[in-house]
Amino acid sequence: ESVAIGYSDRFVDLCTKTLLSKVKAPLSAATTQLQLELVDARTDPIGLQDITRIWSSFHFLPYDLYAEPKGRCSKRYKSKFRLICHPNGDLVAHTVELAKGKSLQAVGVAMHVLADTWAHSNFAGTPSLVINNTNYYFYELLPDGNNYQEKKISFRHSTSPDDLEKSLYTASLYSGSEKSIMNLGHGRAGHFPDYSFIRYKYLPSWGNYEEIIKDNPSDYLHAFCQMITAMKYLRGKSDSFACHVYDWEAIAPYREEIERIIGKRQPDASDDWKAFGERLSGKAIKPFDIDDYQNEYQSASEAEKDNTALGRFIIAALAQKSMVTNQIYRSGSKLAGISIDYRKWGFRGDRAFKKLLTAKGENKA
Repeated sequence: ESVAIGYSDRFVDLCTKTLLSKVKAPLSAATTQLQLELVDARTDPIGLQDITRIWSSFHFLPYDLYAEPKGRCSKRYKSKFRLICHPNGDLVAHTVELAKGKSLQAVGVAMHVLADTWAHSNFAGTPSLVINNTNYYFYELLPDGNNYQEKKISFRHSTSPDDLEKSLYTASLYSGSEKSIMNLGHGRAGHFPDYSFIRYKYLPSWGNYEEIIKDNPSDYLHAFCQMITAMKYLRGKSDSFACHVYDWEAIAPYREEIERIIGKRQPDASDDWKAFGERLSGKAIKPFDIDDYQNEYQSASEAEKDNTALGRFIIAALAQKSMVTNQIYRSGSKLAGISIDYRKWGFRGDRAFKKLLTAKGENKA
């Protein structure tokens, strides 16, 4: 079960339209986009809605769709401001509750979305220079006794990997266009926000250039414990899921090891997490193989495709995208497109979402 959940979580970063087209699966189930797909993406309203549906639903879950920015602002800016991601918003609870009683793949999707609210906090899943840009004031905070030493971060547009020792990080190319895909999510900060060991501070324009300090080791530990809380609810060990609840008791025997992995300065901690999981379970963990999902799906008959791992993932992805798009639309924003109640109005849009009518409790897309 843990492997199925973990594989599904990982697959959220891999399920592109290119992959889905290859296996002849519904393109609407895409949970991410390749760089080449983004380069070719339309930036008219319809194209931007498609981008926003993907990135806001799975990687930058909005915190407060009714938030009010400080001071006067345009309606367009307010709509983008309301898509800024933070942990513990109402949509986190909706995401976890949506996976209740569903497949293990649905649990994996929910855990990915929940974890990303911590890693991707302060950025939005829609192209926006004013929301997502970085500037010269960007510093890593390195532990130094009881305090922290500031080290200036430099971002570059390059094919070179990040240089952790020199604090030199690869990021998207600067574009002054508000709707450029270069200004999507944390692209202007590259992979920097994803590193679990990083502590940093910067001045986002959406925050009126007030300094924000981001402590990833603390945030990632909170995310870890929140996922335990969420999965206990999904497994039926608790009757409800509430935000701001972290299962510190569950990690107590392993906390030192968990904090060591989170705080280790390395670009990829996968091997450490795999070793930790194998010690916990006493079993070998098979490396993730993207072909497993594809091969099983392609070899299944049409009647059985929905019961494959990829088929169940697709249904979970459609449900999550449907839920988030509906919530954004109900808030008065059309940045993610129009949400239709299919039971009331019939199938006027993407028929791929018809699958949700046979899934428990789904009726919008």
